Amino acid sequence: MKMKESRGLARESRVLHSYGRSFNAFVARLLPGEADVLSRREDVISVFPNTIRQLRTTRSWDFLGMPKNVKRIPQVESDIIVGVIDTGIWIESPSFNDEGFGPPPSKWKGKCDKGVNFTKCNNKVIGAQYFNLENIAPTDRMTPADFDGHGTHTASTVAGISVPGASLYGLAKGTARGGVPSARIATYKACWEIGCTDSDILAAFDAAIADGVDVISLSVGGAARDFFDDTIAIGAFHALKKGILTSCAGGNDGPTLQTIENVAPWIFTVAASSIDRQFETDAMLGNGVQISGLSINTFEPTKKWFPLTSGSLAEAKNASDHGNSSSCDIGTLEESKVKGKIVYCLGSSGQDYTIKDLKGAGAIILADRMTDTAFSTVISATSINPKDASQIEKYIYSAKSPQAVIYKSRTVNITAPFVASFSSRGPQPISLNILKPDIAAPGLSILAAYSGLTTLTGNNEDNRVVKYNVESGTSMACPHAAAATAYVKSFHPDWSPAAIKSALMTTAKSMKIRPVGAELASGAGQINPRKAINPGLIYDLDFDSYISYFCKEGYNSTNIALLTGSKKYNCSSVPKAKGTDGLNYPSMHLQLNHANSSDISAVYYRTVTYVGRGKAVYKAKIRAPKGLSITVVPKILSFSQVNEKKSFRVILKGKFIRERSWFLSGSLVWSGKKPNVKSPILVYRPLFVNTY
Repeated sequence: MKMKESRGLARESRVLHSYGRSFNAFVARLLPGEADVLSRREDVISVFPNTIRQLRTTRSWDFLGMPKNVKRIPQVESDIIVGVIDTGIWIESPSFNDEGFGPPPSKWKGKCDKGVNFTKCNNKVIGAQYFNLENIAPTDRMTPADFDGHGTHTASTVAGISVPGASLYGLAKGTARGGVPSARIATYKACWEIGCTDSDILAAFDAAIADGVDVISLSVGGAARDFFDDTIAIGAFHALKKGILTSCAGGNDGPTLQTIENVAPWIFTVAASSIDRQFETDAMLGNGVQISGLSINTFEPTKKWFPLTSGSLAEAKNASDHGNSSSCDIGTLEESKVKGKIVYCLGSSGQDYTIKDLKGAGAIILADRMTDTAFSTVISATSINPKDASQIEKYIYSAKSPQAVIYKSRTVNITAPFVASFSSRGPQPISLNILKPDIAAPGLSILAAYSGLTTLTGNNEDNRVVKYNVESGTSMACPHAAAATAYVKSFHPDWSPAAIKSALMTTAKSMKIRPVGAELASGAGQINPRKAINPGLIYDLDFDSYISYFCKEGYNSTNIALLTGSKKYNCSSVPKAKGTDGLNYPSMHLQLNHANSSDISAVYYRTVTYVGRGKAVYKAKIRAPKGLSITVVPKILSFSQVNEKKSFRVILKGKFIRERSWFLSGSLVWSGKKPNVKSPILVYRPLFVNTY
């Protein structure tokens, strides 16, 4: 809950924590009636319940055009502090070695908590704190140390040093490094076994902002909600006021539409895209047929052949009481029919764990639908496509003694980038005409540092403890965007969060494979950090722009105070923002009201700032789909000096021509002095609730 002051009730024993470093608020245990009474007090800005959020779980930087020798300003980069709000950190990882690092930057105001498996920070990981306000974690975990691996993985993706020869049992072998390897890391442990509470996340924001971090990476999410009741949006807004951009995971509920998370306009919302490699795992049948599937299988076969069976053939007597034996559901298989064998299972819900518990040798899993994501397995296993099902089923039921073998995974090159199927899609339900996600970044099969306090899969029966692990999720994409933010900031320390965000969006790379939902899946495209340091033009936003936007959206001084912490903003005296979206955003988006809507009419007011050298002339180039007219006024922008601003309008007119069309995708490109400055334009109508 948020208050102007924390007097009175804040002194009572039910108060769990008072936030006072970056904003005034406190957490307290209250009955519903008490919360209602408190919310009616004049000096109370807002009261809302504490909920639990969830985590959104080498080669990637080379793929993004940032090799080891990329242009850098090391002295400036080493003064940048990235705050990572996650599950803690395994500071013993080689990725966090501080050899060659000087003392922390003078602006650093943070601290280093101690605890189990964590005795001190170093000159690389300069800060480490943990927050457990609701006592949801066991006492032996009250430490900044990472018992999950997630926080270590994300922190090293942002700013891990270069470590040659890193791999996962030989997979993805290469030099592991973060996007800004000279930057410092401050870790804020707000996530535990059951998730991340709003109160802990807000405490982490409060500390990080006051400590002096420059960028915040938060790979946590939940269903989109009104950002005036959203602790991540509130924390990120207070960070914004201090010039800190917050990068957030977009969610892992794709390819279903309307699943995008962390949608506030001031958050950098990140989708997960691929790099140009994939891990395939081959299974060979006894008849010589080879089937390729996806998995991260670190096991070499111990024999040339293993007996092969299926879930239905290994069915237990009372299987119908527990589920479907064909899917190898727990309790449906007979151990004597599974032991020592490879089992063919339908579906994709962790059958490798079930087969391992029954002492099976491996699993060939028929995925529910085609997937692009490889998961680590606890025994030899591979996930195959439906098109291969008939071959394996025919062989199992026709051979007298069917047999098979599963080989260790191998790396293959693929066409990239594309948006991962699990990556959440727009449109979003809160700021309807702000396109989310903003950007895409590598989040598919990413190798990064891992914690020595857990196993490769997190399973207690798994004895594989690794220094580097391969993970997938928008959790992995988020720190890539945070690192790109820090990289651009090292060249432009005076740029605002909106300016950096604009530079990364307008220089982004288009997807090689068009995703389901187009820009509703990819945003502006995949980050291209090297181009972003010289974007030509930027779409900037200041604090007052957001206040005008709130007023346009119909909020009053009370609503606005939920974010700003002040009731001084009165919309009767604030000019309302103009245009369809009301913000000087790098993308343009329109959501129509319902499926029967077909007529399109929208106007977007934009101002660009020239950040190049010398004079420049930019001309508007439009890509418009059939049925949509896009007009830019004026079509030519001339600049005579750096930081000069020019305004223009983008006018959309037209209609959906095809009855079953649910989006129209176009773009505006300002071309002239390199690089081109590209803004996606997307019109959506809710023809379908979901895509799948």
